[in-house]
Amino acid sequence: MNLEPQESAVAHDGLLASGETTPHPRLRLHRGFSSVYLPDARDVIVYLPPGYDDEPQRTYPVLYMHDGQNLFDPRTSFIAGRTWQMREHTDAAIEAGDVEPLVIVGIYNTGDRRVAEYTHERDWERGGGEADSYGLLLTRELMPWIAQRYRVRTERESTGLGGSSLGGLVTLFLGLSHALHFGRLAVLSPSVWWNHKSILGYLNEHAPQLWERPRLWLDVGDREGARTLRDAEHLVRRLKANGWRPGETLRFERVHGGSHDEASWAARVRPMLKFLYPAER
Repeated sequence: MNLEPQESAVAHDGLLASGETTPHPRLRLHRGFSSVYLPDARDVIVYLPPGYDDEPQRTYPVLYMHDGQNLFDPRTSFIAGRTWQMREHTDAAIEAGDVEPLVIVGIYNTGDRRVAEYTHERDWERGGGEADSYGLLLTRELMPWIAQRYRVRTERESTGLGGSSLGGLVTLFLGLSHALHFGRLAVLSPSVWWNHKSILGYLNEHAPQLWERPRLWLDVGDREGARTLRDAEHLVRRLKANGWRPGETLRFERVHGGSHDEASWAARVRPMLKFLYPAER
């Protein structure tokens, strides 16, 4: 069957394979989401906030996160047993009244092709450069598919995108190239260094075309290395020069003791969500 580009991807509609479980009943696993834009199918895990099943008329903002296997399930994480503990931290933030209840969609990476899909330009040494296709998978296939199955709001202001490392890099790129879709960006420990920091030039070129700056969380740990720190601080200067306003549309955190790993990113989940999805007081 040939699909036109605007049509949805083919995906397995069942939540769980026979005998499978997730770490929590409000985590729903979808196996083998396939695309017309990229060759590899990928799993998708969906976090539902407390009370989701009790309020069938309520709709929720949504956050799409890269590297989904590292967010919730210690059995699937890159380093076994170490995750972002995203369900636990999000539940706690919602129950404390700090964060608006939201749906989180974790998109598993595809292993060997992660670098290709999470980079916006081809590097002569490392390859890559398929983020445009990955962005079409997200915006034309996965996001409509999620909206058909879950009560998520689809307007830009309610839709976020986030990730760390190369996931932070592709978040910034897609936030600029698909600005109609994403109004909130979580950019953790971004790999600004990719292809001679070409993302900075891309930012300078495309930011003036934005009619409204997406709300953007940017962070870096002070134990991630001198280059990573310098790059993140360079990025925040470029963001300010291109119209992002600290405390309003931009929050930059230099995290004391922060390192480049799941445990450190887990510690940043609550403040990141509080800035991007603050509860109404």
